[in-house]
Amino acid sequence: MARIAIASDHAALGLKAELVTWLHDQGHEVADLGPDGPASVDYPDYGYKLAQVVSGKDADFGVALCGSGIGISIAVNRVAACRCALVSEPLSAALAREHNDANVIAMGARLVGSEMAKACLAAFLSTPFGGARHQRRVDKLGTPPA
Repeated sequence: MARIAIASDHAALGLKAELVTWLHDQGHEVADLGPDGPASVDYPDYGYKLAQVVSGKDADFGVALCGSGIGISIAVNRVAACRCALVSEPLSAALAREHNDANVIAMGARLVGSEMAKACLAAFLSTPFGGARHQRRVDKLGTPPA
């Protein structure tokens, strides 16, 4: 089982709570990085916090949630060691792992229901990185050309 860090903004608080319970039920170790209540918060703060935990290897994978998933995924991807994929269905989640070695999955609570979010997360966590021809492409993601 994996060590998973999860963070959201206020818009995704309910989805985060459901996923934390579901991940625990699946046997994963889960670090809930917040927020803890419904007060309005800024998604970049939680995206950066999640990215630091994943890039520091304190978690194997991250789950980033906000209203659309867009803003928090941008924040996570500002940290070079993170490869965050915004997904809304299981095939994209699986391909993010297989082809891109994504280590963070992002979803929008206003766009993806809890059952679809669980299906995406299950596909993401059960799919290994394909390596081989994909590795050279993933290597190019860390450093843009001069």
